[in-house]
Amino acid sequence: MERLMRTGRRGGAGVLCRKRESVLAPGFTLIELMIVMVLIMILAAMAVPTYQVAVTRAREAVLKDDLFTMRKLIDQYTVDKQQPPESLDDLVQAGYLRGGLPVDPFTGSNQTWQVDTEEVPLTAQQTVPGIVDVHSGSEATSLEGTPYSSW
Repeated sequence: MERLMRTGRRGGAGVLCRKRESVLAPGFTLIELMIVMVLIMILAAMAVPTYQVAVTRAREAVLKDDLFTMRKLIDQYTVDKQQPPESLDDLVQAGYLRGGLPVDPFTGSNQTWQVDTEEVPLTAQQTVPGIVDVHSGSEATSLEGTPYSSW
């Protein structure tokens, strides 16, 4: 698309010359866009596994903390009440766990905790059955290679 344009020169009539207009609009080509998309996908492919491992480690840290807290409270309940709790709900009812049972981060429920029940000796002549330990109800395997239910 060319257009004629008059140029003014001194001493003579205007001369017609052709001026070329740009046919292509400014922007990105398809190849440039494809290269950018491939680079974004490569970066995402590297970031997603790292993100998933970080999320798993965070859940493992929460599980370890919850187990430590509940085991400590089971021992504290046993010393205070002179008998072990019969269920985890006893800890909640007695006010040892104010917000209720924590949610197992791998099962997503507070009803899946597995408890170990044994007869706890309180004195030389007296034993009382009750909870002595608690574990996760998840059968998944940790990043260390051990099942969460063995923690």
